Amino acid sequence: MRIMIGYPPLPSPKGVPLLSQNRQFQWFHKPTYVYPVIPAWAATLAARDGHEVRWADGIAEGWTPGQFEQAVLDFQPDLLLIETKTPVVKRHWAIIHRLKEIYPKGRIALCGDHVTALPEESLQACPVDLILTGGDYDFLLRELLRRWDKPSEWPSGLWTREGDRPVSTGPFRLHPDLKELPFIDRDLTRWRLYAFENGNFRETPGTYIMAGRDCWWGKCTFCAWTTLYPRWRVRPPEQVADEIGFLIERYGVREIFDDTGCFPAGQWLRRFCELVIARGYPRRVTLGCNMIPGILSQTQYDLMARAGFRFVLFGLESASQETLTRIRKCGRAADIEQSVRMAKQAGLEPHVTCMVGYPWETEEQARATLRLTRSLFDRGYIDSLQATIVIPYPGTPLFRECQEKGWLKTEDWDRYDMREPIMKTPMPDAVLMAMTRNLYRSFLTPRFLWRKLRSIRSWSDIRFYWRAGLRVLGHLLDFRG
Repeated sequence: MRIMIGYPPLPSPKGVPLLSQNRQFQWFHKPTYVYPVIPAWAATLAARDGHEVRWADGIAEGWTPGQFEQAVLDFQPDLLLIETKTPVVKRHWAIIHRLKEIYPKGRIALCGDHVTALPEESLQACPVDLILTGGDYDFLLRELLRRWDKPSEWPSGLWTREGDRPVSTGPFRLHPDLKELPFIDRDLTRWRLYAFENGNFRETPGTYIMAGRDCWWGKCTFCAWTTLYPRWRVRPPEQVADEIGFLIERYGVREIFDDTGCFPAGQWLRRFCELVIARGYPRRVTLGCNMIPGILSQTQYDLMARAGFRFVLFGLESASQETLTRIRKCGRAADIEQSVRMAKQAGLEPHVTCMVGYPWETEEQARATLRLTRSLFDRGYIDSLQATIVIPYPGTPLFRECQEKGWLKTEDWDRYDMREPIMKTPMPDAVLMAMTRNLYRSFLTPRFLWRKLRSIRSWSDIRFYWRAGLRVLGHLLDFRG
């Protein structure tokens, strides 16, 4: 069979959509491309089963809608799989209508957190043929293709139609063993499209991997991926270390970010670090990952630094303990300062994410987050920050709470793109937007800037800080209101 896995281009005056492999969607003025690991595994598994696979990321390619349509007509796929998300699902419905007009014989499938939460909605809104629910849609696609000619035996986790009626094959099931996953075919999935335009990479070319699915905590009420991965699973540390060696030798990759919701800790982390140190990888590649505050000790951060880690992303989310408790965030507000301080002492470069726009947070509570980030920059404990407006995606506990308490301003999915608050809050919208911009400006302290100037050692450093500065300017435009 001919299988196309693609992202139709979504031209917009808002900028470039950060859609692929992303837990929270944004439009960016400065393009950022995240290598979509799960769809890339889907393509790899299908190709290994003998199918003819075409990778068609019209966003990263910079295609026009017409060029994407022509790619579909040229390849003539039996099945086109599109990853979607709440803020663009209505645009994908319109694209599917158009594709069915110009290429009626091909089948189209949607996957992602939005259609996992609301599968029937898309079947009623557009002529999509299939919905793949859950986060293991790489495995699910493989099983579907193996039974393609026997619909009565299709795997659980699919939605389709009987006449005009949406029908389900049953709830999705997570695959029990990630050890089955091969190394991704990065040539097939055009990995270099995502290797340079990404603010997480100090060294390029860079790429993404995933040691686990998705987060061993998995309880944060705002996170859409808890709907995709309700159970934590992890690949063996030996397999992940082998993959890093393969990426170094085969592709000359210089930086790797692990996009697992939280990188594995405990004995797994120690074994992984020991492996990459013994193999000499820290001399050849830099690593990054997501981490939960309050989990690791100074000894563990020191070990990560010896293993070649540089960039460690912490979910701060808010300085208010009330907020962290309400969103069921792991750890305490007091943990973040100690964790970033220990990471920085180990020689790592901590990055924090924070959000404003919680329905219960007062302006003073939100300003406490701003004061904390400014203090962390000033004392040299963090190197970068990402600020966003919290969005309650369908399927999350936060969305259900919003519906129950009447907090939602709208259920127009187009507006769930962080360009405006869509929950009622104690603060005016203009104040929230200004708060987000001020969070991005919180690095502007004399001591932080002086330390960065003193740290410059090469043209590579200058290029990195120049790119980082352009991204900050882009984010200020993203939240100008």
